[in-house]
Amino acid sequence: MSEFHHLTPCAIDNFVAPQCDQSVQIVYHDEDILLINKPSGLLSLSGKNPLNWDSVHYRLVNGQTGITAAYPEAKLPHRLDLGTSGIMIVGLNAAASKHLNKQFQARTIKKRYVAMLHGWLIDDEGQISASIAKDKLLFPRVKICETTGKTAVSEYKVLQRLTQPQRTLVQFTPITGRTHQLRIHSQFIGHPILGCDLYNNAQSEHMAARLQLHASDLYFQHPVSNEQIHMQCAGTF
Repeated sequence: MSEFHHLTPCAIDNFVAPQCDQSVQIVYHDEDILLINKPSGLLSLSGKNPLNWDSVHYRLVNGQTGITAAYPEAKLPHRLDLGTSGIMIVGLNAAASKHLNKQFQARTIKKRYVAMLHGWLIDDEGQISASIAKDKLLFPRVKICETTGKTAVSEYKVLQRLTQPQRTLVQFTPITGRTHQLRIHSQFIGHPILGCDLYNNAQSEHMAARLQLHASDLYFQHPVSNEQIHMQCAGTF
């Protein structure tokens, strides 16, 4: 996908996602919600290009033969990027979906991610604050811009520093929810996420076969019982 660096904005319509052979795994379900583990390489929603029909939403609505039932009323109150794996919440009826949408809009739902970054971070924890704006010349990329961008804040904590090659496993807690926020914030501090095609350096994109970003934790209120829930979904790179 690095060819997007040289394409015009309309060229994104020609992008066709590679086939994803991994299934969507259901981590938890009841009458109102699903919690799923999205595989890397699968769209959250079907694309405008007819060839990009396969997605989390399509598979849930139509069912995965021999794996999961069909959930015809399934709605996704949030999305993960194509390359990002991990936990997503799904509403199974109109009332539950509306309640979840309100929680996301009010920013009361807390998310955490794990990511493998290029090189070693100096500090064991910290905060990245850099405003993000759309990059109209390099769509679908975004850019750091303090004059036209929207406030974006990410907190990080080092989990492990690895050698040969040097890389850092971190836990991210996004305080805001901008498009590509964790990916461009990582590049901004000089430690891009391994396998990232859009925000990288000379080595980082080719150090992994996939984007090394996984949605690991979700904190939310159940839309019917009002119970406070913390769901965790471990991921490996």
